[in-house]
Amino acid sequence: MTKHEKIQKITLTAILAALVVVIAFLPIKTLGLEITLTVIPIAIGAILGGPFVGLCLGTVFGIVSFLQCLGYSPFGEVIFSINPFLTFLVCVPTRMLAGWIPGLVYQIICKTGKKTLASGVACFLMPFLNTFFFMSVLVICFYNTDYIQSIALSLKATNPFTFVVLFVGINGLVEMLCGMFISFPVSKTLDYAIYKLSLIHISEP
Repeated sequence: MTKHEKIQKITLTAILAALVVVIAFLPIKTLGLEITLTVIPIAIGAILGGPFVGLCLGTVFGIVSFLQCLGYSPFGEVIFSINPFLTFLVCVPTRMLAGWIPGLVYQIICKTGKKTLASGVACFLMPFLNTFFFMSVLVICFYNTDYIQSIALSLKATNPFTFVVLFVGINGLVEMLCGMFISFPVSKTLDYAIYKLSLIHISEP
């Protein structure tokens, strides 16, 4: 990797990380979990920068999400009061993996020459894995607590699986649709723009 490419990647990561922080504080409020569009810059970063950039952005998202449990997020505040360490596990490692894996899958598929398919898969995986990992760890760590059981009772969920389906509801679907219909075209456009800028840089004396 050339010095120019390194600077380009660092700049991209910094800009997307700033977007992750800003968007994390602008969730769409619903009756269940808040719909977060932070999956968009993370998916874009994983595609344009690779798994390490995706990991970095996922880490930023996870840390911000955990800090929001200190009073910004009502749901997060309750589970934090129950067990801070388990709340950290729910918020941070889950988002790290959700950012890292799509970048890794993207690179693997790209080796087959199917770059468009790779982008589409990565844009779908980011929101899907974010929801899957978050809810899986939440159920493992907190399902038997009085708080989550009260939510499950209100949703008429009789087991962890139905609880996840009913609790996530439209939120997970919206995040996945955003991943496909926003992240995908934006990442393709930026990828082309970066490619053109690289050509200009190479042609400079």
